[in-house]
Amino acid sequence: MLRIYPKRPTPQLAPPLVLILIYAGLIALGTAALKLPLATASPITWSDAAFTATSAVTVTGLVVVDTGSVYTFFGQTIVMMLIQLGGLGLMTFAVLILSMLGLPVGFTHRLYLKEDLNQTSATDLLALTRVILKVVLLCELIGAVLLALVFVPESGWREGLWQSLFHSVSAFNNAGFALFPDSLSHWVGNPVINLTIPALFIMGGLGFTVASDLWRKRSWRHFSLHTKLMLTGTVALLAWSTISFAMMEWTNPGTLGQLAWSDRLWASWFQAATTRTAGFNTVEIGNLSDGTSLMFMTLMFVGAGSTSTGGGIKVTTFIVLMLATIAFFRRRATIHVFGRELGLEQVMKVLALATISTLLVLCSIFMLLLFHEGDFLAIAFETVSAFATVGMSRGITGDFDSAGRAVIMAVMFVGRVGPMTLGFLLATRRPSRIGYPAGTVYLG
Repeated sequence: MLRIYPKRPTPQLAPPLVLILIYAGLIALGTAALKLPLATASPITWSDAAFTATSAVTVTGLVVVDTGSVYTFFGQTIVMMLIQLGGLGLMTFAVLILSMLGLPVGFTHRLYLKEDLNQTSATDLLALTRVILKVVLLCELIGAVLLALVFVPESGWREGLWQSLFHSVSAFNNAGFALFPDSLSHWVGNPVINLTIPALFIMGGLGFTVASDLWRKRSWRHFSLHTKLMLTGTVALLAWSTISFAMMEWTNPGTLGQLAWSDRLWASWFQAATTRTAGFNTVEIGNLSDGTSLMFMTLMFVGAGSTSTGGGIKVTTFIVLMLATIAFFRRRATIHVFGRELGLEQVMKVLALATISTLLVLCSIFMLLLFHEGDFLAIAFETVSAFATVGMSRGITGDFDSAGRAVIMAVMFVGRVGPMTLGFLLATRRPSRIGYPAGTVYLG
């Protein structure tokens, strides 16, 4: 007699784990491509290639070799492609390709896309993805055209257009990769550079959800609460950081002190704007005062917006933390903002994210101090920059040994895939069957 056994369900990987594996696979492919003889003008080690690939995929911008001189046109193209794929997310590109080919996008793919875009719902993801593509292509094209006004007259049509495209993609994806050894310091007072580059990384740093809101609704009254918080927080942080940087560095001969008056203003705006997300620089970061370095570390830790190409704990996370603190001191049980109420679950998520991020940064600093003897401030600055995928450095990136590089690469990777993603992956959801009486813990 023939017995028919029920088919065992095929075990499926959790969406966060799939995204982690995808990003890790892209880093591995990028490492192999950058190690090809065609990609480099001079031989590099596997460690150099792996570090560059990790930095590009995580859109960080920390480098151990000069991108413009060590890598050939082919190698620079690989770096730019890794930046684009890493910044926007591989699942976004996969879904776009499937939809353009007329192929159905299954529920599993939508779950992966939901995780990649950090959305709470799997509905309307295809529409959001198409809006993302339109915004990205439009912004990067306009940015490349504007940058060509600067680079083409100086470097010629071929090299100038390539520099314009590369820096436009790098800026919009908040990567901070530049083809020049001193980043963009040569154009510290150039209005086109100081307006175009920040516009690109601010737009990319606002997040795709905000970009979709701006594209579709175009009215403050109809914007979502997330969009209102992001726009308000971004403007406030930009204004505060610009004024603070100018006041703290105005007479510092290593940064603003030797510049003309107008160039000091441009540099203050550019450096304050790029610190939270992008990592470009027009002044020497290693010459910053200790107070400014601490302020920069704070800005980097806050980072950009959710569902954006930037890192950090996110602007909305920082705002909710501040609102929760204010609500506590005002003896309020709920948080109200812009006519909306934030629930306890969102506050708990914010606290978890901030706690995990802080512990990760502190543990990473401790490990780097064990492997690398040097300036504590420089190591702490480097670690926060890696976690927030900013790419700003005080000049010690190339000094790390293999162990130090491994720590920085791990921090960049976690900073990109998100501490909460790893937390949800490791956590198990088991409903409690036992209730306990309430207790009191004395705090503060």
